[in-house]
Amino acid sequence: MSVEGLKRLQVWVRAKDYALEIYKQVLPLLPSDEKWNLDQQLRRSSLSISANIAEGHGRFYYQDNVRFCYNARGSLEETLSHLVCIFEIGYIPQVLYDKLKSEGEEIEKMINGYISYLKKSKQGANEPGINHAVQEEPASYLAEVPEDLTGTDEPTTLSSLSSSLFSLWTSSTSLTLNKKKQ
Repeated sequence: MSVEGLKRLQVWVRAKDYALEIYKQVLPLLPSDEKWNLDQQLRRSSLSISANIAEGHGRFYYQDNVRFCYNARGSLEETLSHLVCIFEIGYIPQVLYDKLKSEGEEIEKMINGYISYLKKSKQGANEPGINHAVQEEPASYLAEVPEDLTGTDEPTTLSSLSSSLFSLWTSSTSLTLNKKKQ
């Protein structure tokens, strides 16, 4: 994948331009006391939209790409949330807020469309080794359990020990609760 490939991906172009618009039109309007608060949060979330789309685009397997698109959509929602606060505090005018809100909603539709496309096309689904996973067989653990818990002096599995301990606990809890009611 290359920058030229990203430039052909319209959702990435729109997300990148959205971040640049926020950098140029919103951040200069924030007061200096917001430098480490809203300013930084808005910078990170707005840049994260296009960055996640780019990272997903660089993955060959479609499920990885979809996952990064979900992250991009989350960053877009975070950015929109910050813009709502910035507008309601009074740092940006209504016209700018409406423009950015509308643009964000359009980008969200594009991301959703891109996710649908990726799910339908399943790029990389037939790659060698994609359906192979390393799995271990569950181990059966033995434990020495006191005879008064099991009724025998034979080793027992962890699951039967858990059942015995749970039974013991529930019966003792029940006795305690009954004593408190009296």
